[in-house]
Amino acid sequence: MKKPLIVPKFNSEAEESAFWDKVDLGDYYEAPDVKRASFPNLKPSSASISIRFPEWVISRVKEKANSVDVPYQSLIKQYVVRGLGITL
Repeated sequence: MKKPLIVPKFNSEAEESAFWDKVDLGDYYEAPDVKRASFPNLKPSSASISIRFPEWVISRVKEKANSVDVPYQSLIKQYVVRGLGITL
């Protein structure tokens, strides 16, 4: 650690945002100081969308979902994520 970072008390979110906009954490921390953090209680936000598929596609997805014992909408989400090359 280079020097201690002193975080003041903030009166508003705007004040806090302005503070963090000016801070360069590289002035206070070095790579060995960084620790992996886990936030197990945070849930990713999700948005509901409408998307139209041909009925035969939905039928095939439902058949596949049934064969692997997962809800079909969850399977569609898995396919989209995989298609984007994202690892969750």
